Amino acid sequence: MASQLRLRSALALVTGSGVPSQGAGSGIGRAISVRLAAEGAAVAACDLDGAAAQDTVRLLGSPGSEDGAPRGKHAAFQADVSQGPAARRLLEEVQACFSRPPSVVVSCAGITRDEFLLHMSEEDWDRVIAVNLKGTFLVTQAAAQALVSSGGRGSIINISSIIGKVGNIGQTNYASSKAGVIGLTQTAARELGRHGIRCNSVLPGFIATPMTQKMPEKVKDKVTAMIPLGHMGD
Repeated sequence: MASQLRLRSALALVTGSGVPSQGAGSGIGRAISVRLAAEGAAVAACDLDGAAAQDTVRLLGSPGSEDGAPRGKHAAFQADVSQGPAARRLLEEVQACFSRPPSVVVSCAGITRDEFLLHMSEEDWDRVIAVNLKGTFLVTQAAAQALVSSGGRGSIINISSIIGKVGNIGQTNYASSKAGVIGLTQTAARELGRHGIRCNSVLPGFIATPMTQKMPEKVKDKVTAMIPLGHMGD
């Protein structure tokens, strides 16, 4: 019971909780949302697909209303975090909904558009960087601004990837975006520590999610070959 109460006073925003490619609605984002709720936190689940974020909220035990206002303790939101105005509006909507900024922020929105370096299009490079790195920057910045303005302490957790540290064939855009998330988070931690805001990045290995199911088999084989037997996630 004690562990379920560790976050009983926390409001957690999870981006990337909905659709397979970008959200708190599925995969890692949904699992994080469920765990945070189990620990007692109120969860604001956000995804590019608002209906998918609603699906996540329904799993948490106290579903929000269709328009995002919580009848229970959780609520769903829709936003494209790669767009500055949308990311800032998301934080405003969460604060309006819960009458406070989130004290826990998890940036989990991410996509892949895999191709070998020799053939990767500029469009695929730009889109992955926009969602995975720029989106994480925008949410981190907006959340930090809200916390500093309110005088609150908080924790910002940005989901990177082991690929951002070791690289991977066919994923120059993804590896670059996730390496950028590590550098972004390290720098944010140095800047925001004096405000009582902790910043950390998590580097998962290969996790079987709807996003990774879209990876070419050759790329998946390369990734899984780097993972010790028995250490692949579900």
